[in-house]
This record gives sequence, C-alpha cells and structure tokens, in this order.
Amino acid sequence: MRRTSAGTLTREDVGKRVLLQAWVARRRDHGGVLFVDLRDRSGIAQVVARPEESPAAFATLDPVRSEWVVEVEGRVEARTPDMVNPKMATGEVEVVAERAVVLSKSDPLPFSLDARSDANEDLRLKYRFLDLRRPELQEKMILRHKIAFEARRFFDEQGFLEIETPILTKSTPEGARDYLVPSRVHAGEFYALPQSPQLFKQLLMISGFERYMQIARCFRDEDLRADRQPEFTQIDLEISFPTEEIVYELIEGLFARLFPIVGVEPKTPFRRMTYAEAVARYGVDRPDLRFGLEIQDVTRVVADSPFRAFAEAAKAGGAVRGLVMPGGAGITRSQTDQWGEIAKRFGL
Repeated sequence: MRRTSAGTLTREDVGKRVLLQAWVARRRDHGGVLFVDLRDRSGIAQVVARPEESPAAFATLDPVRSEWVVEVEGRVEARTPDMVNPKMATGEVEVVAERAVVLSKSDPLPFSLDARSDANEDLRLKYRFLDLRRPELQEKMILRHKIAFEARRFFDEQGFLEIETPILTKSTPEGARDYLVPSRVHAGEFYALPQSPQLFKQLLMISGFERYMQIARCFRDEDLRADRQPEFTQIDLEISFPTEEIVYELIEGLFARLFPIVGVEPKTPFRRMTYAEAVARYGVDRPDLRFGLEIQDVTRVVADSPFRAFAEAAKAGGAVRGLVMPGGAGITRSQTDQWGEIAKRFGL
C-alpha cells in the first residue's frame, strides 16, 4: 500500500484504507481507547486504537511515547460532530488503527517540541535535528522552498538561465574579508569562497548568455550583526542590454509573484519615488510609507521668526524642516530628550 501523508486527510477519504508512517506527536488514553496524533511534514492526523476492534494494534500503540516513529494501517472515519477539531486541517476525520508497527523508539527528549517550549537557543542548536521537527520551523523551511521554486519559475518565464558559478575561486577585491580554503594540490596556495558571483556573471554576459540568474550562496568573513551573516543566500541576476525600466518591471513582477505565497496581494504598478523626494519627505532613501509624520518644509513660515537660528537659515538660502505632530503642543522637554536617546540607540 502506498504511504499517505498525515496532513492531507479530508472527509473525501472517509471509508478508504490508508498507510501512515510518521512521528508520535501526542498520545492520550481515554478509558481504554487510545488516541495517537501522528505528525509528518504535511501535518497531523489522529489515530484511534480500540482493543475490541484490533487487539494487536492496540497493544503495539499502547506503550508509544512522543517522537517514536510508527507505521499504522487503518480506515478513515468521520468524527462525530462533537469531536470535530476546527483547529486541525484533518480535524473532521480520524484513522481507526487495524495494524501498527513501531519503526523506531525515542529516548526522553532534552526539551519539549511544543511551540510554547522555553528551551534556550544553545540547547535547541545542540539537538538541531529535534528542533527542526517543530511545525513552526518546518513551515519556514517549506516557505523558503516555495519562494525559491516560484522565483525560478518566474525568471525562466522571463528568459533567464540558471547557471551555477564556482564556489572555490580566486580572491578579488570585495566589501569584506574572504574565507580562505587551503589547496592540497598546490601547497601554500589558497582558494577564496565567493562574496558574490560578480566576475562570473559578467563573464557570462560577455559570453552572450544575456540573462543569468542564480540562487547563490555567498560567504563574507565579517562580524555577525543584525543585517550581516558569514554565509547567506541571495537571488543573483545579470542582464545584457538593460534599461532602468526593464529592471523596474522585472523586480516589480518578481515581488508581485512571490508575495501571494505569504497571503499578500501587492497592488501594481508599484509607486515610484525619486531619491530626492524620499530624502526630502522622510529623511531616508528607503522610507516606510506607513509612517505618517512626513518632513514638512516650514522655511517661509519661520523666515521672520524672532528665533534667530530659523530666521538666519532662511535668509541664507537654507531650509527649515520639521515634523508636524498633531496634539504635540503639550510635549515636554524631558519627553523630547527621551526620544532623542532612543534615536541615538538606533543610529538615527
């Protein structure tokens, strides 16, 4: 019998015989009736074992504990209305066990795989194979796969070729230090891991490939920060004969294609803003358009102000700009000082 994924069972499967091979997420004994939640990457299915229906399956499942791996063969039944679990994708059905086999036992776990587990990061990384069984982490890995897969489809439709470039390469001037790998064949010589595929993709362009893409691994020997990692993955592109409009439309199309994967439908075409406008209105070149306190030019308003700093700046041809905060007339000096300290902590 072909294996069925636990999280795919629905009412349409009622009456069918299925084979589940999965991890035990939870076991409950309700007065001689066993309920075992089996988990695989697709989700969770509830298995019911009753001694009067299948004594052998009941005896096999009775001792199981969390993270044991079991194989269960049985029939899909609809749950009674009072037993339906709307929080589960498979909450309308259950599998009545007719045959069961323990494939692998598990020692007591070093930490709970429950989403509410307070295990520290060091412990989770030590037992990474357990940590990655948690549904929330598996969902992130699956999401990453879906995004990469859809990005490849999009670029293929746009005429791009996905070409792998070398990982062991020559050191070239970049923005950070290189990771060096000693050569066994050439004693005293070293390879460098690429900080980006820059030279290779330029070589591809002058070779006539015209449109290149790669989901590339990059390596930079620099200190770990919020926006810096020693190794990372990027969508790498190069185009022959580009124009600004081609680049705008390409990236806009990519975002419009990828965001629906996470339930967001972006409006296209995207709003465009020049660098000068962004800096003038928001003070940065990558503004958050949800921020309502735009910078206002009040030079004309304060040109005749008795406050000399404003008046002299306006007279010298400069500008006076500020934020208009509705209801802010009562703000105290201590409050503005606190905001200033917060801004300094964030490098503003």
